[in-house]
Amino acid sequence: MKVLVAVKRVVDYNVKVRVKSDQSGVDVANVKMSMNPFDEIAMEEAVRLKEKGVATEVIAVSCGVTQCQETLRTAMAIGADRAILVETAQELQPLAVAKLLKAVFDKEQPGLVVLGKQAIDDDCNQTGQMLAALADLPQATFASKVEAADGKLSVTREVDGGMETLSISMPAVITADLRLNEPRYVTLPNIMKAKKKQLDVLKPEDLGVDISSGIKTLKVTEPPKRSAGIKVPDVATLVAKLKNEAKVI
Repeated sequence: MKVLVAVKRVVDYNVKVRVKSDQSGVDVANVKMSMNPFDEIAMEEAVRLKEKGVATEVIAVSCGVTQCQETLRTAMAIGADRAILVETAQELQPLAVAKLLKAVFDKEQPGLVVLGKQAIDDDCNQTGQMLAALADLPQATFASKVEAADGKLSVTREVDGGMETLSISMPAVITADLRLNEPRYVTLPNIMKAKKKQLDVLKPEDLGVDISSGIKTLKVTEPPKRSAGIKVPDVATLVAKLKNEAKVI
């Protein structure tokens, strides 16, 4: 069984994000980029399925600029067998990414698609669900545990009231939550081996996908700075301020 894992290149989670002066977006010039942490968890889970003998091949796929090849090399250093880059300089919205992944899914015919539940740059949490809808596949989102048995997957997912366990048939789409696993440390020998692994570069036109978007970013702003706290002499003053100034009671 093939496992297709989608990975995204994002601003590293340790970097303090800065907004461009013209408020058109986030400044990524000379900023450290890395694999989206949730996608790293998804990749780790796919590699573990291969180590258990459930999967035979793990394919990493990314959509975006040429530099996404670095992210795919990292994915192959974790354990992916080969990689596919759908290269485009155009800004991609979740629906466009889902359409591209659907085209790659049709081309590769994997038994399972694993994605991070969301990307830490846009926090949309949409691509996995859109892909499942476009490809008409069963889905299990926010997975915190995945087990394979009898040709099916048992997926434990986190819900507001606790935990929910689903049994889904394959092919299927799974999105990884934070507690699914802890990704392994990438060693130097594996990084060197990843440089020799196959990486195919495609264009959206090659897949026959229209990536134009009906969404336009109007403005990006930083959150307002928090004002300093104040001391009050007694409880009555505190209650008055909460009622009259903060208007929370």
